[in-house]
Amino acid sequence: MADPVVLLERPAEGVALIRINRPEARNALNLEVRKLLAGHLAELGEDTVTRAIVLTGSEKAFAAGADIKEMAEAGTIEMLRRGVHKLWRAIAGCPKPVIAAVSGYALGGGCELAMTCDIIVAGESASFGQPEVRIGIIPGGGGTQRLARAVGKYKAMKYILTGELISAKEAFEMGLVSEVVPDPEVEGRAIDLARQIAVLPPLAVQLAKEAVLAGMDAPLTSALALEAKSLQILFSSQDQKEGMRAFIEKRKPKFSGR
Repeated sequence: MADPVVLLERPAEGVALIRINRPEARNALNLEVRKLLAGHLAELGEDTVTRAIVLTGSEKAFAAGADIKEMAEAGTIEMLRRGVHKLWRAIAGCPKPVIAAVSGYALGGGCELAMTCDIIVAGESASFGQPEVRIGIIPGGGGTQRLARAVGKYKAMKYILTGELISAKEAFEMGLVSEVVPDPEVEGRAIDLARQIAVLPPLAVQLAKEAVLAGMDAPLTSALALEAKSLQILFSSQDQKEGMRAFIEKRKPKFSGR
């Protein structure tokens, strides 16, 4: 049988694509899937060839949530031993830009997985949501925190406390997704964005991502200091010299990642 998570051939130079492949369960995130996702993203984060990553599912489901059958009868100690919170940290900690290509359902853990990514491209018929309250629990993969940071307290409260679904149009309007495109174009658009990022200087891309993420949780003065230091560090890179010389000489730059 194929792995539940499949690392596909590279769709473009510098771009890797990870696809969740559990169609019989609408790509529900069981423990095996989470471990494979964490492993693949850790490996790609260290791979010097990979400069951007696309994470996707199927046409019907990005990921329809956690695997309820796997956790329905678990107790507190069992859930603690599984260490799922550590896997979420590993997934969110990938230093490379990660683009979620969301078609169909992105619910519960699927919505949380999309929110760990840096850019979200959604199909017109995609649905997002944190419906955990309807089965007696709450989001546990960052949903209560990332959704509130993305859309604000009052919008987040509405959807977390009712479990209502969010259409792609609503998600875009409230700032939860980056773009909404026709359903057949979701994966292609995500790959195009990844390709655009992959040709840029990777050190600048990495430090830009770090500055945004770290700065969101810091006081403005600390975040601005981080931004300034990150900018200063890049002036020691060969890519900074190449980029600025190419601009002055009116030619296309050749970035080496050094």
